[in-house]
Parts: sequence; structure tokens; C-alpha cells
Amino acid sequence: MNLASSYVTPATSLVDALRTLTTFLSVTSGVFLVGALLAMAFLIEDDAGALSAKSLPLRKAACTSAVFWALALGVKIVLTLADILDSSFVGALNVTMLRSFVTQISLGQYLFFEFLVALFTAALLPSLRRTGGAAMLLLITFAGMAAPIFQSHASVNGGHGLAVGALVVHVLAISLWLGGALALLFISAEVRSSAVARFSVMALWAAIAVVLSGAANAWTRMDFRSAWQTTYAYVLIGKILITVALIGFGYLHRKNLVAKNPIELSQRKFLQLLGYELILMFVVVAMGAWLSTNKPPTPPVLPDLTKSGAVALSIIGFQMPAAPTIKNLLLAYEPDGIFIAVALLAVALYVSAVVTLSRRGDKWPVGRTVSFAIAIALLDFATSGGFGVYAHVAFSYHMMAHMTLGMIVPIFLVLSAPLTLALRTLPQGRTSEERGIRGLVLAALHSKPNRFLTNPIVALGIFDGSLFLLYFTPLFGSLMQTHLGHLAMDIHFLLAGTLFFYLIVGVDPNPRRIPHLVRMMVLFAAMSIHAFFSIALLSSTTLIDRGYFASLQRPWSIDLLADQHLAGSIGWAMGEIPILLALAATFIQWMRSDSREAKRIDRSTARMAAMGEPDDLAKYNAYLQSLEDKKRD
Repeated sequence: MNLASSYVTPATSLVDALRTLTTFLSVTSGVFLVGALLAMAFLIEDDAGALSAKSLPLRKAACTSAVFWALALGVKIVLTLADILDSSFVGALNVTMLRSFVTQISLGQYLFFEFLVALFTAALLPSLRRTGGAAMLLLITFAGMAAPIFQSHASVNGGHGLAVGALVVHVLAISLWLGGALALLFISAEVRSSAVARFSVMALWAAIAVVLSGAANAWTRMDFRSAWQTTYAYVLIGKILITVALIGFGYLHRKNLVAKNPIELSQRKFLQLLGYELILMFVVVAMGAWLSTNKPPTPPVLPDLTKSGAVALSIIGFQMPAAPTIKNLLLAYEPDGIFIAVALLAVALYVSAVVTLSRRGDKWPVGRTVSFAIAIALLDFATSGGFGVYAHVAFSYHMMAHMTLGMIVPIFLVLSAPLTLALRTLPQGRTSEERGIRGLVLAALHSKPNRFLTNPIVALGIFDGSLFLLYFTPLFGSLMQTHLGHLAMDIHFLLAGTLFFYLIVGVDPNPRRIPHLVRMMVLFAAMSIHAFFSIALLSSTTLIDRGYFASLQRPWSIDLLADQHLAGSIGWAMGEIPILLALAATFIQWMRSDSREAKRIDRSTARMAAMGEPDDLAKYNAYLQSLEDKKRD
């Protein structure tokens, strides 16, 4: 019995209705929690990084929301199992079946993870004291809300990566938009003005993300004509129209709030301004809850999964690509919604910051912008382009994507100095007591966890040690089996490489001043460890993917062990060359640092001579003379 397929087919109208209701309640509670954490972390003025007294009512409401979120999810898990088993709610209250559902079935595991996140957040909220903690809980809440989406519906014709990624972005963006608007109702009138000003900017970005992600998701699910003649399509169209209306309301409300000082607005007037918008937002959430519990339309002609190459569709979400050639590598493209969203957001923020500097009359080095553009282009090629496509079906190309994400992209990324750009353009505190967003970034930069991670030994362990943990344990085969697992690997490669090269060749501020000689020693160590890993992979005699690549029934390059050995060779070459380049760059930076220090000493000496003061050498000679005089005395 296919449990995932059973989940989307309602067993009884009562269970179906209750499941839709609990989905709506869990989503609404989670959305308000997101808004409350957003407001505490970024919208309300803080007190030197600590939550101010004005945030306490919102923290109390957030605690209640987290509890309701957990309760609704608990009921939803039982109802989902009842739907799968085609039984009543009471019939699904079997401890053994529930335990099996949340520990052995991927859908149950994702729902249970969200439930644990809700419990964890509810437990920590009462003791929340600082804005940094609120920001961390916001990220954790995002992770909990996004997890079940990876088990959601995808287009049967392919496009799974785009469908899931777009849905993740859609849910998180609408959570920020609706949750932030709800949180404004719990903010006192005296701080509402500055909070609304910040929220309106964020809401615009969220609205754009909602529209783009919704369009992408509709494209993957409704990619045939007859799909638009179903109830699912009518609900989707209604959701689109209401979202457009929401953007219009948001524009009008922001215009009214800017024209009239929000401090002077009464609670009733403020509620009147946001009332229609909030009602429409709840309708959108309800429609989303209905869509998430109902199966998208099925095309009249389904792909034949028995044909050669088509079986990959049911495993990786797209059909087996043709044998790799230079042309196929350059033209292949299967969009990964998560990484496309990250890339678009990064480009928007980077360009916006550069424009801000330009308007201020400051210059930003063109080379850094070019370096950032190269990093984003390579990131897209390694996740959605040729390397990203073939990484799902061949170990050798998986290694190419791995080396690109972990070795090449990070070098260009850290040389683009995104942290320096952020610190020069992020808003400071609105008052002398507020730390602000820029202060929050600085606090994270100098925090104890970051000082631990930026220890060269720790960074080297994460960078190279994770290679052995991933590829020489069952972890690799398990992660390759799921979209979330593959995504987790790509994110790890990117973050581990960025951390390592940030310490070695990065130009951004670093909480540790690492001598250039130590950097070069770390690079030599990384080169040796990487070579040892590659040799171990080259000399392997058994497949380490636990049957994943064999299950795809690839019609080309069918010698899987040879392809695994090729991956070892690629890992050796693509790993050593970037490290050698980083070694050369480190040596150049060392020489330039010594040159700057020599020039600084020369300038200091010249300045002291011009003022008639003895230079450092004269002072040292005088010191030696004083010691000699003391001996004579």
C-alpha cells in the first residue's frame, strides 16, 4: 500500500473536513508565531539587544500560539493516519500504529518533526530575553513549518524540485506577511510608527515572493489544459485573485499609515485599516489549507514508468536525462526552487546594498560585484543547471556538483565581501539604546558560537572531516533517496566551504585574527586530507550509495563502480586545484599585508621626524644607552 498516495485520498468526509480544519488551525497558529517572533526580533525597538518591556505582551501571545500550534499538529497527525488507514479518528488512536507512522513513514516523520519544533518553541518562549534568541527561534519555526512540504504533492509530469521549493517559499513568505500584520495588533501605539515603517518594507518583499512562488507552483501542478476546469483550479484562481487584492490593500494601507502618524491612530482605527486585509489573508490561508489536503488534477495521459529512463521520474522528480555531453550539460536545466529563491534573494539584497552605497556617494569595488555574480551563476549551475541535473543520476557528476558548491562557489562568494557590504548598509538602531539590525549582525559575528566555528581546526574538521562521515557511512545512500536529503547535502557543502574559505582568503571582518602562516598550514592539511579521501574512494571495491544509482536504471555509463572511481578522481582534481589557488592567494595577501605594515611604519617614522620627535629606532637606541648607563653607575 502506498501510504503517501493514500494520504491525499480522503477516507471519509468527516476525517477530511477535520483534517482541513486542523491544518488551518495549525497554519494560523504557526503564522502568528512567525509574526510575533519577527516583531520581537526586528520590528519593536530593543534595549541594547534585550527585549524591551513593550515586547512582553507579544511574547505572552506567542507562547499561547505555540501551544495551540502543537495541539493542532498533534490532532492533525492522528487524522492523517486515520485518512491513510481509512478509519475513524478513534480507530487511529493506536499507540503502535502511531509510533510506526511517526518513525517509519516519511510523511509521519515530517509532521512529527514539526510537532517537536512547536513543543520546543513553546518551552523556550517563556524564558526568551534577547532579540538574537527571537531571531533563532524564528529560523527554527521556519524549519518546522517547511518540513512537511517536502512530502507534499508534486507535478506528476516532473518539476518536483521547483514545485516543492516554490511551495516552501510561498508558505514562509505568506507567514511573514500575514504574521507580521497580526503582530502589529499586539504592539502598543507609541511604538507602532517605527514598527509599521519596517514591516511595510518587509511586506513588499514578502508579497513579491508570494506572487512569484505561487505562479511557479501553479505552473508545475497545472501544466495541462484540462487541469483548469477542476475545483482545484477554481480555488487556486480565487487564491491568486485575493492575493492580488491583498497587495492592493497593502499599498493603500501603507499610504494611509504614512500620511497619518500611526502614533495618533486609535486601536479601532488601526484595526479598521488592517481589518479587510487580515480577513482576506485568512481566506487565503484557508484556501491553502484546502489545497494542501486535496490532490492536484491528474493529466489525462500519465507517463509510462516502465519505459527506459522514465522510472527516474518517480524517484528524482524528472525523467532520466540523455547521456552527458558538453551540449547536454550546458542546456540541461531542472529548476531547484529553494536554491533559485536563495539566489534571487541574495542578488536582490546585494544589488540593493550596492545601489544604497552609490546613492550615498560611496564606491564599491567592481571586482567584488563580479565575484558575487560568478558565485551565483556557479551556484545555479551546480544545483539547477547541468551539474545539478546529472548529480541526481550519476556519482561522478554528483562529485562535480559537490566540488563546485564546496570549493569554487565559496571562494568567489567570500571574495565578494557580502558581510562588509551588509555592515555598511544595514540600518542602525532607531534610538541610542537600540542595537538594531546592524548591531544584531555584529553581535552574531562576535558571539561564542561563531568564535568556536571560526577556529581553524574546527572549520577544517567540518570542511574535510564531513567527507568521511558522509561518503563512508550509510548516510550518503540515505540522503540521496529523498529531495530533502539531497538539499541538505548541497546546503552543507556550500556552508562548510564558505566557512573554511572565509577564514583562509575572506576579506570580511573575522572575530579571529589568524596569521597567514597558520592559514597556509591549514591549507596544506586540507590538501592532504582531501587527497586521502579521494584515494580511499578510488580504491573502494563496493558501491557506497546503498543501491540508489542502480534503482534509477540509467541506460548510459552502466558500470557503477567505475563511475564511483571516476568520482574519486574528480574529487581529487577539483579539490586540489582550488586549494592551490587559495594557497597562492593567501601568500599574496601575506606579502601585501607585510607591505602595508612597512608603509605604515615608514609613514609613522616620517611623521615623527617632521615633528622633531625621535623615531622608533632612535627610541630603541636610547633605551639601550640607558641600560648601559645604569651598568656604569
